[in-house]
Amino acid sequence: MSASLSRVPCTVVTGFLGAGKTTLVRHLLENAGGKRIAIIVNEFGDIGIDGEILKGCGIDTCPEENIVELANGCICCTVADDFVPALDQILSLTPKVDHILIETSGLALPKPLVQAFQWPTVKSRVTVDGVIAVVDGPALAEGRVANDMDALQAQRAGDDSLDHDDPVEEVFEDQIACADLIILSKSDLMDAAGSARANAIIGEHSARAVQVVPTSHGKVDPSVLLGLGLAVEDDIENRKSHHDGAFDHEHDDFDTFIVDIPSIANPDELAKRVATAAEQENVLRVKGFVEVGGKPMRLLLQAVGPRVNHYYDRAWTAEDDRRSRLVVIGLKGLNRPAIERILAG
Repeated sequence: MSASLSRVPCTVVTGFLGAGKTTLVRHLLENAGGKRIAIIVNEFGDIGIDGEILKGCGIDTCPEENIVELANGCICCTVADDFVPALDQILSLTPKVDHILIETSGLALPKPLVQAFQWPTVKSRVTVDGVIAVVDGPALAEGRVANDMDALQAQRAGDDSLDHDDPVEEVFEDQIACADLIILSKSDLMDAAGSARANAIIGEHSARAVQVVPTSHGKVDPSVLLGLGLAVEDDIENRKSHHDGAFDHEHDDFDTFIVDIPSIANPDELAKRVATAAEQENVLRVKGFVEVGGKPMRLLLQAVGPRVNHYYDRAWTAEDDRRSRLVVIGLKGLNRPAIERILAG
């Protein structure tokens, strides 16, 4: 069924922690061909790193007021409280937006969000143009849906009191089950054999035939992702997930907290400490802004497991909180004191 031209199309971008969702969204903004884009970005944590990254783009067709952040919660759990008011805010903008991108947190399930588009007050104004799932190519090539899963699998296999269904696997499968298109990210970090392994794992987890698009640095022609016109909300019941029939779901399998660290002198040394924390303490994701002594620029650091990237994204402003803060996300039972010691150096 084609989406009504009178409704604003929305593209849901889902994917596990660190898969590359924000990189993809930024590329779409920079290459939108004049379309006025608005963004709802949801993070699992108390401070909005991804929203800040997008606000720093400086793109005329997506000014800061077009970016709405939903922090400290999972959008699929707080649809009525958070998503609908955010949608109201965006739809009241002048000039009106042409397209809305919704970047979910890495722990969110897209299906409950899409189901909210069936509500009469929502369906009359917007439609789900398509659901895009971003998956971590190198992790899949190594046989994992995310980094550092070996410790979790060993713990579950060795403890009969635990539920042996991997919660991360379930999140991954539910995201793919809802997808109309799958973005295989970081393809430049895989050889042909690795790419074949990653695609095979996607096929094993996907119940429907969905096209897989390999990308590097989020570079995909926007025409491939936007304007699909699928009205996904009308087909959502055909996309089976692990949580069908459940009124809600929990994130008790994950921990997240913020670590404040002193101003640093050497970004590479901090990157090494982050990698150490990931390897020793089963950390899945680290991201944040850091002050480097003597530098007027803000350092952005992002890590997926032990893979760490950092760069100066923009100059500090008078309005910025210049504290160095890192969001840490991992499996339940993270040793916070140990991680804080490692990151603080």
